[in-house]
Amino acid sequence: MPRILIADDEPRIASFITKGLTAAGFTTTSVEDGIRALDYGSSGEFDLLILDIGMPRMDGLAVLAALRSMRCEVPVIVLTAKDSLQDTLAALDGGADDYMTKPFRFEELLSRIRLRLRDGAGAQAPPVPVRGDISLDVDLRCATVRGRTVPLSAREFAMARAFVENEGKLLTREQLLSRVWGYDFDGSSNVVDVYVGYLRNKLGPEKFLSVRGAGYRFVAVPASPSQASSAG
Repeated sequence: MPRILIADDEPRIASFITKGLTAAGFTTTSVEDGIRALDYGSSGEFDLLILDIGMPRMDGLAVLAALRSMRCEVPVIVLTAKDSLQDTLAALDGGADDYMTKPFRFEELLSRIRLRLRDGAGAQAPPVPVRGDISLDVDLRCATVRGRTVPLSAREFAMARAFVENEGKLLTREQLLSRVWGYDFDGSSNVVDVYVGYLRNKLGPEKFLSVRGAGYRFVAVPASPSQASSAG
């Protein structure tokens, strides 16, 4: 199970990332200052570092420079509110593997994490789960339902993926908002219900069960015999 170090002094953001990555199957550790980020990041115990720039005791660029001077090759994704070209170039030239600005969408961060881990391992991308009669294609951003290809928008696909990867589990509206729209999205919006309606229309209403006052649960419908044999 990949181990992710989160170095960010904003507790709300660190908590948001931690919850999302834990749900996605990662093990996480959070630190709130640059000195601890350098200490933990250079330990060899982590597979990837998510690094803020503006941190107390030691800023993120100094942490990055120190890690690279120590020949520590842990992949680093800089995640910061600093969005100038100068900051971006300083981070990338300093050895960062990727650069994202806040506010951000969790699904994009998750995709970049998986990409960096895949690059580091030299392995192929892990397959997107197949559940019952549904399979998802990341590259084409579509679903296949009983042999029928169904195009999905970016957010429809992100939500479908969240459901498929958590088949049988309750996903609250807040969890879906965080994973698909980002931590700073207006929680009072009914956008989750709207998009669940889209998925019901496209993928089958029987698959998305409402849990009154809580959220939704995805229930896989068994594949046909021909699908099951081709999947095997």
